[in-house]
Amino acid sequence: MASNSLRIFRKWNRILHRDIGYFFFGMTIIYCASGIALNHKTDWNPNYDITYNDITIKDDISKSTLTMDWVMNLLKQYHEENHYKKYFFPDASTLKIFIDNGSITINMDSKQGYMEKITKRPFFFEVNFLHYNPGKWWMWFSDIFCVGMIIVAISGLFVIAKSKNSLTRRGVWFIVVGLIVPILALILL
Repeated sequence: MASNSLRIFRKWNRILHRDIGYFFFGMTIIYCASGIALNHKTDWNPNYDITYNDITIKDDISKSTLTMDWVMNLLKQYHEENHYKKYFFPDASTLKIFIDNGSITINMDSKQGYMEKITKRPFFFEVNFLHYNPGKWWMWFSDIFCVGMIIVAISGLFVIAKSKNSLTRRGVWFIVVGLIVPILALILL
């Protein structure tokens, strides 16, 4: 009787482990990829790619002599004439021109400046958006995912029956080491 119960337990454990793992495959990839990206926020911007291009102007232009035609001619040189939004002077010698997804900043005295363009990183922008829980329903789905991962982790302990790799032999050492790492992190950090 106990043997039959154990067999039924193992059967349903494998089914749960397998099917929950299949169902949450996409979510696992999303959270792992965005987790890696967000772990390295100090090394790169995980959401946007920001590029800078140097700009040098030839004209002697000032705040009082600047015209809209001059601004549009400058934008035309960089193929940004259709992306103009507005311009202003944050101070007497700095011109800031806003364009779609970026800006141009020029020091009118030195005639030097740069164009900054911002574009969304493909894939990472979207998965990071989901990682930040963008809505109430997504928050609940993420919570269900977390519960599912707990079930997968616990059921995974019992998937392999008696063998040298089972929970009671080799597996227990992996569990212990896997628990020591976050405990040490909490103590040392």
